[in-house]
Amino acid sequence: MKDAITIYVAQDNGERVELEAPLDMNLSVMEVLKANEFPVQAVCGGMAICATCHVEVLENGQGELPDMGDDEAYMLESLPHATESSRLSCQLRVNPDLDGLVVRIMPEA
Repeated sequence: MKDAITIYVAQDNGERVELEAPLDMNLSVMEVLKANEFPVQAVCGGMAICATCHVEVLENGQGELPDMGDDEAYMLESLPHATESSRLSCQLRVNPDLDGLVVRIMPEA
């Protein structure tokens, strides 16, 4: 069994930055982004109440994304840049199904 998965961050210039995300630490995608110094504020610390970790999922990876909870859905409804594939990266836990996930960090305003 693999001990890490790969997550990609799409850049505005079309490039994709490859990140390694360990499977044994119960991290969220938000924590992986922050650890790799991407501009994710995560003001609420992963509680799904600030939306400063908003990403657009461009490709799901190996499996289905986990279902969205009510708090996450409510926060995304209030965002001007939300799309049908928007998620809060704090609510996506690193797991084997996310291997190959491609996200784009969304603007805050």
